[in-house]
Amino acid sequence: MILDHPVVPLLGRLMMTYIFATSGIAKAFGWSGNVAYMSTRHLPIIPVLLAAAMVIELAGSVCLVTGYQARIAAFVMFWYTTAVTVLFHNYWASSEAMAGMQETHFRKNLAIMGGLLMLAYSGPGKWTLGHRANSLG
Repeated sequence: MILDHPVVPLLGRLMMTYIFATSGIAKAFGWSGNVAYMSTRHLPIIPVLLAAAMVIELAGSVCLVTGYQARIAAFVMFWYTTAVTVLFHNYWASSEAMAGMQETHFRKNLAIMGGLLMLAYSGPGKWTLGHRANSLG
C-alpha cells in the first residue's frame, strides 16, 4: 500500500508545520500588529502571551519537521490551538458580517487539532531525527 511508506507521516508533519511556522515568523516580524490584534480580545499580559505563542509555534514547528519530541510538541500545540480557537475564532459571538469567516477558521482549526491529536497518539513515523531502526542483534 502506497500510504504505508515512511514518507507519508513526514509529509503530514510538514503540511501541519506550515501554518504554525509562518504564523510564528509573522509574530516575530509583526510584533506590534499582533499586540494590537490581541488587545481587541482584552487579554491580560499580552506581550507575555504573544511571546509564548511565538515560542510554541516556532519550537513546535521545529519538533514537527524533525520529528524530535514530536508527540509532546503535538500535544502542547493541540492545547495551544484549542485556546486560540476559542479565544479568537468564537464565531457565535461575532458580528453577522464576521461570523462566517470566523466559523471557517474555527472548523479549520478543529481539523488541525485532529491532526495534532493523531500525531500525539501515533508518533511521528520512521523518518525522524534520532530515530533508530530496531535491530535484532
